Amino acid sequence: MQYIEFQRAFKSFTVFSLADIRQAEPGFYRRRLNEWQAKGYIRKVIKGHYVFADTELNENTLLQIANRIYAPSYVSFEFALSHYGLIPESIYGITSASTRKTMSFTTPLGEYSYQSIQPKLYFGFDYHQANERYYKIALPVKALLDYLYLHPGIKTTADFKALRLNRAKARQIIHRDEMRRYLPAYGRVTLKRQTAVFWEYLDHA
Repeated sequence: MQYIEFQRAFKSFTVFSLADIRQAEPGFYRRRLNEWQAKGYIRKVIKGHYVFADTELNENTLLQIANRIYAPSYVSFEFALSHYGLIPESIYGITSASTRKTMSFTTPLGEYSYQSIQPKLYFGFDYHQANERYYKIALPVKALLDYLYLHPGIKTTADFKALRLNRAKARQIIHRDEMRRYLPAYGRVTLKRQTAVFWEYLDHA
């Protein structure tokens, strides 16, 4: 496969893998990827995953890449909370949940970290479309529950205050009924107590 043919075949991919290429051409030689990297046509993200060198690296693209390079996964935790305006910080790196083992990657495109969750907790995300492509990101309530599940030390209203949680935004986009539906899947009494304190924090601002 010549590069022009390759570019035409994979132009719709935000990120492509060696497995993707070999589905299209089973006899593809991996060294071609090294040649194309050397010529500046493509960039390696992690081993076996690449983007075209002229790919625009905006937030949508980076989140699509996050989903692809370590699947199955969806964006959650600190990054999702910041994305929804629930916490004020700009988060360094993209944080995701995955049913695979906990992993992190330092790449030329940024930091990607993945926290392992049980398969029964792999729900509560939405598909966001950008440029005819999609990425999965936790719904606001799921991002908060995922975060609290990993941080059982958040127990008091003072702890929530220390997070600088945006109360006004939380009241708009986090709903009690939705949280009640999601809580049983986690099966942790501590998390139920944390959410009770969360609502106390919102109600007594």
